[in-house]
Amino acid sequence: MLAVQVIQTKRDGGQLSPDEIQAFVDGVAKDTWSEGQVAAMAMAIFLRGMQRDEIVALTRAMLHSGDVMRWEGASALPGPVLDKHSTGGVGDKVSLMLAPIIAVCGGVVPMVSGRGLGHTGGTLDKLEAIPGYRIDPPPDELLRILREVGCAIVGASARIAPADRRLYGIRDVTGTVESIPLITASILSKKLSAGLQSLVIDVKVGNGAFADSLPMAQALATSLVQVAQAAGLPTEALLTDMNQTLGFTAGNALELVETLDFLDGTAQEPRLLEVTLQLAARMLRLAGLQPTHDAAYAAARDALTSGRAAERFARMVAALGGPADVFAAGRALPPAPVQRDFGAPRDGVLAAMNTRAIGHAIVALGGGRRRASDVIDARVGFSHCRPLGTVLKAGEPLLRIHAASDAAADEAAATLARCLTIADSAPALSPVIVEAITG
Repeated sequence: MLAVQVIQTKRDGGQLSPDEIQAFVDGVAKDTWSEGQVAAMAMAIFLRGMQRDEIVALTRAMLHSGDVMRWEGASALPGPVLDKHSTGGVGDKVSLMLAPIIAVCGGVVPMVSGRGLGHTGGTLDKLEAIPGYRIDPPPDELLRILREVGCAIVGASARIAPADRRLYGIRDVTGTVESIPLITASILSKKLSAGLQSLVIDVKVGNGAFADSLPMAQALATSLVQVAQAAGLPTEALLTDMNQTLGFTAGNALELVETLDFLDGTAQEPRLLEVTLQLAARMLRLAGLQPTHDAAYAAARDALTSGRAAERFARMVAALGGPADVFAAGRALPPAPVQRDFGAPRDGVLAAMNTRAIGHAIVALGGGRRRASDVIDARVGFSHCRPLGTVLKAGEPLLRIHAASDAAADEAAATLARCLTIADSAPALSPVIVEAITG
């Protein structure tokens, strides 16, 4: 089957057959389609879209372009295998506390996570702030950790959905990232490769999210849920607010410390707590570990308040090469050399923030990547972030800047002055849980 024929079919608005989709994915994975042909196909899909059965076929073909984990026979695990995926935001450290909560409640979580992308932070980048933490254990060690601890947050190996790896790299430089069919297949091919029995997806919506409008977030969530279900994976989605940073911190080591504070009860930002517990409740109910949403929510809260989730997180970190006492070691990480409070310019209410710009400011500080080869400075970012609706006096801190130099702190302060809005009256705030999508 000639590549040009498949491209022309989609270019002209036709529906691709499963064989044509398989030919495309084989061409991507085996490098028999040129970069130009892959780019042309991505653009055709971007412009023409795909029907639901096309997206299902694309997801399955990308899934089977690499290894698929099987948790049966000698590799059987002691509970249902489940996971969550987030479409990404600023200050989103939910995975770090969610995985151990689910493990305490009887689930097994082989969480394959990613690095920061654009203005959004990455779970692996936060974990790699921990000295010694290994994101790539060999399969036999991963199996042992999952059996003993119940959760492991790791990176995807090169053998997982290799077609997606190449296709995404081409999409990233050809203006075709924002395609719901391609996003759906990319996310689900990797999640299905983990051998899951159920999945919950956190679709962020707002000015700090990929989906900055409610209709776009609804369309993406519906596509993910319906395609996953058609592929045989019970899945639900929550739309959660990303019109402000999530939690008190944004920046890798800072978010790790907030996670430790969250898990041991030192400090729990209310919006972050609600997102975490609502996702956990859906995961537990969908996996059959609890009969109702209310029962699942209560079980997740008890796992957190009892300290068992904190203990499970510490065991996971130690099993993956980190320190034996991550709660002590994590709080003793080297701080950024420059720390400076950013004050309110006048009396008023924190009425709005450009959350995407805040994410880009962290990248500019060195806390994210402009290129894949960039080295991250885990120390930098923002802490003590005030939520929308906070009443302030002039000069009262809105947040604290953590920077590698005075010049970098100055640049961050200039950005913050443009993207934080102080008004005379309180804004209408979005609920942190916007909507649930179940099918």
